[in-house]
Amino acid sequence: MTKPCIICVAITGSVPRKADNPAVPITVSEQVESTHAAFEAGASICHAHVRNNDESPSSDPDKFAALMEGVEKHCPGMVIQLSTGGRSGAGQERGGMLPLRPDMASLAVGSNNFPTRVYENPPDLVSWLASEMRTYDVKPEIEAFDLSHILRAAEMHMAGEIIDTPYVQFVMGVKNAMPADRHVFDFYVKTVERLFPDAPWCAAGIGRNQIVLNEWAVAAGGHARTGLEDNVRLDKDTLAPSNAALVARLADICARHDRPVATPSQVRAILGLRAA
Repeated sequence: MTKPCIICVAITGSVPRKADNPAVPITVSEQVESTHAAFEAGASICHAHVRNNDESPSSDPDKFAALMEGVEKHCPGMVIQLSTGGRSGAGQERGGMLPLRPDMASLAVGSNNFPTRVYENPPDLVSWLASEMRTYDVKPEIEAFDLSHILRAAEMHMAGEIIDTPYVQFVMGVKNAMPADRHVFDFYVKTVERLFPDAPWCAAGIGRNQIVLNEWAVAAGGHARTGLEDNVRLDKDTLAPSNAALVARLADICARHDRPVATPSQVRAILGLRAA
């Protein structure tokens, strides 16, 4: 197989803190430095959250703007994907950064359980976020925590709420949500292929499931996500020293499966994104 593999690096997230792993980048300058190293290691998409000084999650558009500026300067052509996730804010606050016109933004189209809370994505908020993404020419990445989310994305695509070819990411291994189950993964892939013929897709595994989903996705011809947002360890005894180390591990998996790591320009072509 010679199909290029997109590597997305989820640099920070909303949950891991310095106490979990000192390498987790919190400030904008730390995030830019960490992203640059991951970019040099082969990552072509930066999935980004921002934090307050006390490490709590934020959806401050000014912080996102500063992060975008730094990534654009130091990582030429890298695709910037901002998070509209529910831990960072409430209601339409979650989409306050979309007028910045990032290349992409995450879009969870349904609710599900998280380890200690319900991840709420009410239909009216989902429709509003999708509308804002259309307005500002931001491509959504559909975060599928459940099979119903893939089917809902198909309904939204048919209704014109999601335009162009959808890009679906399977998120597996979240406690109380979908486990990292190979039979389910295979069905997810078949479902995307049935609903969105020839559409690209991605997979992300949480914690120790990160490398499992990396292997499954690369071997199956999909794209893959890694990074300290999802997993702070190389193995049960070793903290990951950086986002770049996790990207390098994923790049090695790509090499074993004869999948070249996609360049930023290839990613933009694969996903139908505007030129950098």
